[in-house]
Amino acid sequence: MEARLNFYTNPVAGKFLRYINSAAKVITDSTLPAATQELVKIRASQINGCGFCTDMHTKDATAAGETAQRLHMVAAWQEAKVFTEAERAALELVEQGTRIADAAGGVPDEAWADAAKHYDEDQLAALVSLIALINAYNRMNVIVRQPAGDYQPGQFA
Repeated sequence: MEARLNFYTNPVAGKFLRYINSAAKVITDSTLPAATQELVKIRASQINGCGFCTDMHTKDATAAGETAQRLHMVAAWQEAKVFTEAERAALELVEQGTRIADAAGGVPDEAWADAAKHYDEDQLAALVSLIALINAYNRMNVIVRQPAGDYQPGQFA
């Protein structure tokens, strides 16, 4: 499969990507744990059906030392015993924030309160920003049918 639009050669898409990649660096440089960041990106990408991002972030997580067991369990995180309570709270927030159209009242107070028990205000800001950002990346890739499978860790560093 070939992408409908090449983000890397189109000047408008390229400029947009430079801006959102700058936003991504703010999150990467935050105190939100790197492992949590990858889990959040993987879960949102799974929900959104973004093969490119699911492939990218599972490879990045593996390269950073994440275990295969935990990566295999992200889709079933609610039943999995391999995640910390803080990671589970982040996964619940990304689940609710990504499925926002499915909930009449938006993200439930309980999901927010649980995340707030585990993360300070700066980490919550990073987590919310990350959820919004990965959803933007997912939507771009799904819309243009960006093919999955060719990404190598560090490719966009």
